[in-house]
Amino acid sequence: MTGEDHPVRLRPRRPCPICAKPSTQKYHPFCSARCANVDLNRWLGGHYAVPAAEEPDPGDEATNPQQEET
Repeated sequence: MTGEDHPVRLRPRRPCPICAKPSTQKYHPFCSARCANVDLNRWLGGHYAVPAAEEPDPGDEATNPQQEET
């Protein structure tokens, strides 16, 4: 037998991030198409959004009359 007869594992097996079953090479890092679709739905639904604190624009201080002293 040669090395061509066996599939080459390119990625290590890890648990599926959705259900914790062993991942498969076809759907890596997931175990199935179902779990891959669940993850995609979470991304599209904004469940994985990274919270960010926006800094105020420097131009807002000069143009915002509410911040002026009375």
